[in-house]
Amino acid sequence: MNFPAELKYTKDHEWIRIEGDTATIGITEFAQGELGDIVYVDVNTVGQEVAKEEVFGTIEAVKTVSDLFMPLAATVNELNPALDGQPELVNSDPYGEGWIVKVTLSDASDVEGLLSADEYASLVGA
Repeated sequence: MNFPAELKYTKDHEWIRIEGDTATIGITEFAQGELGDIVYVDVNTVGQEVAKEEVFGTIEAVKTVSDLFMPLAATVNELNPALDGQPELVNSDPYGEGWIVKVTLSDASDVEGLLSADEYASLVGA
């Protein structure tokens, strides 16, 4: 299983790529594997500030719907437009074209509570 070292992770199976005061967020390879075939991604919080660990959207697979949790306090700037027509990108390229949202961080110190790739791999038993 692949957990890129340059990313940060959460216990809720999101990954975060931080670039200055902005971040890109998606779900991990482990999470997409557990969910199965992704059929829809719903994020209705674009333009809103979302508190750390609050739900910012949902991801729907063939068998289930799961909440997406905001890993850091942030304002949601953008939903990946490609997911509207190709939600399966979350399955085929979870760390690349399958990203879910881009956000502006509200509190940079939230980053300190995130997991490293090694810590996340231990969490999921990989």
